[in-house]
Formats: sequence, C-alpha cells, structure tokens
Amino acid sequence: MQRTPVNPWSWSQKIGYNQGEILEGAKRQLICAGQTSVDGEGNPQHFEDMRSQIALSLDNLEAVLNAADMGLANVTRLNIYTTDVDQAMQHFDLLGCRFGPLNASPPMTLLGVTRLAIPQLMFEIEATAAD
Repeated sequence: MQRTPVNPWSWSQKIGYNQGEILEGAKRQLICAGQTSVDGEGNPQHFEDMRSQIALSLDNLEAVLNAADMGLANVTRLNIYTTDVDQAMQHFDLLGCRFGPLNASPPMTLLGVTRLAIPQLMFEIEATAAD
C-alpha cells in the first residue's frame, strides 16, 4: 500500500498527524471499534489516571490490529474521544512514542465529550487501518 501525505499546511505535522492521506493499492481495510482502558474481561482499569488509560487503550488497539495481522503502521485514521481534552493532550506523547518510530502520522480527530459509555473511562480511541 502506498501512502501519500496531504498537508496544505505544516502545523499538524508538528504535533504528529497529517491533514489527509491518499491510499493506493490497499488490499484489506479494518475498522476498529473504540478501544478503552479495559482488561481482557472488559473491566475498566486505571480510574482517574489519564496517562494509564491512554496507554492501555493503545495496547488494546494494538491487540485488535495484531489479531488482523496489522499494526499501528497500518492505521489510516484515528478518532479520539476524551472527557478532558486538556488532560489528554498533556499525555499525547504516548501516541508519539507509539506512532513516531513507525513514521506513521495518520489523520486524526480529537473530540471532547461529556462522558464515555463506561462513566469511569476518560479516553477512547478508534481506528481504521489498511494494508
């Protein structure tokens, strides 16, 4: 699959994402449900700890991707939902640590929401991936 970044401005690249990407030659597409800070039984983890919730959400996203024989480098779009945008942004280095070494900058949207499906959760990430 060939990915071509589309960035009419450079500001978003400085914080780790492209405004758009042209995908050519993709064979499969995976649409992931929102991943949160839950264990393998679906029990919420890390109450009131945004950093740990983001880390576990990313672990869970990677698990879904790996189950489809994909990884974070295959992610073509991220939608992120949080109950506290400012607090989430303070920990966005976690996304950089995961996506940066892969030279991946998928387009993303970050939305502040009143609450998530499980009230104790503060962060949810959903992805689309392709190979």
